[in-house]
Amino acid sequence: MPESLLLDVGSTAYQWVMAWHIIAVISWMAGLLYLPRLFVYHCQSQIGSHQSETFKIMERRLMRAIMIPAMLISWVLGLWMLFSMDVWTDGWVHAKLTAAVLLTISHFFMMKWRRDFARDQNRHPELYFRIANEVPTLLMIAIVIFVVVKPF
Repeated sequence: MPESLLLDVGSTAYQWVMAWHIIAVISWMAGLLYLPRLFVYHCQSQIGSHQSETFKIMERRLMRAIMIPAMLISWVLGLWMLFSMDVWTDGWVHAKLTAAVLLTISHFFMMKWRRDFARDQNRHPELYFRIANEVPTLLMIAIVIFVVVKPF
């Protein structure tokens, strides 16, 4: 990253970037926690029913209007902050980034599942999505611990 784009970690600009990063992460997490719950309810609706079609709209709007933009903003601002810090040799950064990559992978699985529901081709039972709903929670807990506690 060019030197001119790096932030002074103690600056007001850095604090603003961090604030917007946190807002984006909260928005992304809200979607990652809500979408699998919608899938659980979608499994309970009859294909072609008004309820099923409503879930398709809700799932599409959640993914496109909130989750994708929030994920992109989270990554851009998070990496911007990391490049501005001298922490690349700290173990917590690698652990946090690994958990963030896994969170992103779960996001892409949800994108696929949403497309399957949109085409009425879901192949997973309700229990599958109940379990999948816990993955973002566990990753979020790990990320917060890595960033706040910095255990290594």
